[in-house]
Amino acid sequence: MTERRFPIDSPLPDKRQVAASFSRAAGSYDSVAGLQRRVGETLLECLPDEGAPQRWLDLGCGTGYFTRALGARFPRAEGLALDIAEGMLRHARPLGGAAHFVAGDAECLPLREASVDLLFSSLALQWCADFATVLDEARRVLRPGGRLAFSSLCVGTLQELRDSWEAVDGFVHVNRFRRFEAYQRHCAASGLQVLHLQRRAERLHVADLRQLTHELKALGAHNLNPGRPGGLTGPARIRALNDAYERQREAAGLPVTYQVVYGVLRRP
Repeated sequence: MTERRFPIDSPLPDKRQVAASFSRAAGSYDSVAGLQRRVGETLLECLPDEGAPQRWLDLGCGTGYFTRALGARFPRAEGLALDIAEGMLRHARPLGGAAHFVAGDAECLPLREASVDLLFSSLALQWCADFATVLDEARRVLRPGGRLAFSSLCVGTLQELRDSWEAVDGFVHVNRFRRFEAYQRHCAASGLQVLHLQRRAERLHVADLRQLTHELKALGAHNLNPGRPGGLTGPARIRALNDAYERQREAAGLPVTYQVVYGVLRRP
């Protein structure tokens, strides 16, 4: 089945719904976050060894796993952690890793101009509707020579699940993500120097559909998009979805693909 193309400006989830969903998932997130940790570790490897920051920000810190990793890597620096989900901050704050844990929005950072040397953001910016504004804010708060290192998701993520739902009905059941070409365009126009920008498919397998839907809910990343169907999904449609997904089964299990964008940008 060919990939359905959504317009670049397709509506993304309401931020209040995103914050509420991830707040509810704070206690379960780490138990199913294997892929998220793999992606974040890859992003950490993109950071240069030289020139340790004096001040860094974990943007979209979630449960603080990479806040603590950044704190261990840069023990002499002042660390800040920010997330839009209060529940995630309540979970992360007692575990440490940063001097300050702040509730805030990547599209309107509560920071002064030229106040940080490193912005690190792993698998958070896909929830921001206006990526150009995110980059504007990054340029504003970075000091000259400072870097934005981010990972995000683009079109093609959860494509197997999307294709299976398309065989069942026409509703929006899977989160929408912007195209990789949109990331390229916005980064090129940001006023930041693009040091690294690539798309990489991260593929895993699950035993069955139930495992996948459980993990997405535990992550807080189940369907949040406008246009999703209201109410409970009936058993007949669930059986049809399961049958459609089972047709894609491989020896290792049901495939689940995440199209991950990795980027490192520098303020001149």
